[in-house]
Amino acid sequence: MMGAIERAPMARRVLVTGADGFLGRGLVEALVRQPHVQHLVAVDVREVPPERRVPNVTYVQQDVRAPALADTVALHAIDTVVHLASIVTPGKGSNRAFEYAVDVGGTRNVIRACLAHSVQHLVVSSSGAAYGYHADNPAWLTEDHPLRGNEVFAYAHHKRLVEEMLARARANHPALLQTVLRIGTILGERVDNQITALFEKPRILAIAGSDSPFVFVWDEDVSGAILHALGGQGVPGCYNLAGDGALTLFEIAQRLNKKPRVLPAGLLRAALRVGSMLGVSRYGPEQLDFLRYRPVLLNTALKERFGYTPRKTSAEAFESFVAARTAQGRPVKQPSA
Repeated sequence: MMGAIERAPMARRVLVTGADGFLGRGLVEALVRQPHVQHLVAVDVREVPPERRVPNVTYVQQDVRAPALADTVALHAIDTVVHLASIVTPGKGSNRAFEYAVDVGGTRNVIRACLAHSVQHLVVSSSGAAYGYHADNPAWLTEDHPLRGNEVFAYAHHKRLVEEMLARARANHPALLQTVLRIGTILGERVDNQITALFEKPRILAIAGSDSPFVFVWDEDVSGAILHALGGQGVPGCYNLAGDGALTLFEIAQRLNKKPRVLPAGLLRAALRVGSMLGVSRYGPEQLDFLRYRPVLLNTALKERFGYTPRKTSAEAFESFVAARTAQGRPVKQPSA
C-alpha cells in the first residue's frame, strides 16, 4: 500500500483520455488555465470539431484501445494521465463485448502505456457503481467496503474489473501512483442521461419499501477533485467522490413538486420483463435493483485524507440542476399549486 503521506508530484505534461466527453471538455478547459500544466494532450476516439477546441491544447484522435496510445504518451513526454474514457450510457448499436473492450481493455491499454513510458501519476474516473447494487449494501459505503459490482449491469461489472486491474498494478508497480475517484451521480448544467430522465417524468417512480437514496456530485466538483490531484496536493489512493448527504426519491419528488408513483417490487419486475420481451423497453427486470439498492457513498476520506471538500452538497447539486433546467426553458420542477 502507498504511504499515507506520499503525495503525487505536480502534473506538468498531462494527457486526458475521453477528452471530448462530458467530463473531459470541462476538465480540459480548467486544466489549460493551470499555471503548472506546461503541455496538455486531449485524446478522444472522435475528431474534436474546431469550434470545441481549446487554444494551447494538442488534440489527438485516437481510440483508447489502440496500441499507438503508448506512442502518444512517449511523443509528448507525458508525466500524468487522466483516464476518463468509458461507456456510461451505451448507444443503441452497442453490445456487451464492445463495452468490455472499451472499459476494461481500454484501461488495460492505458496502464500499459503508463508503465512503458514511466508516467508518474494515473488518475482514473471510476464509479460508486463498482460497489454494486445489492440488498445488503450498508447505509453508507466507505472505501473499505468490498467492490462487488453486478454482472447483470455491464457498467457496474466493468468498473469492478477495472478497479481490480488497477489494484494489481498498484501492487506490482508502486512507482506509478494512482488516484482513483469513485464518483457518485453527476449533475451539471448540461447533464442528460438515464438518471436525469427519471426526474423528468410527471411522477417519480419509487419502489415500495425502498427509499433509494441518491448521492449527487456537481460536475465542477469532479473537475475540482481531479485538479486537486494534479496540483500536488492530494494523497494518491481510492476515494468516494460525492457531495455531503443524500436525497431519497421521496425527497426528490417533494423538491420537484411531484407525487411519487410507488409500485410493488414484484409488479415492477413483471412489467419490466414484459416490456423487455416485447421490445418496447430497453430495460429489463434487472433494472429494479439499479433503482432500489443504490450505493450511497460516504466522502469522509475524500475530505480528510485526500484534502478535497466538494463545494456543493448532494442537495445543493440537485437544486442547481433544477435551476439550470429552468433557466434553459425545460424545467423538471412542477409549478406550485
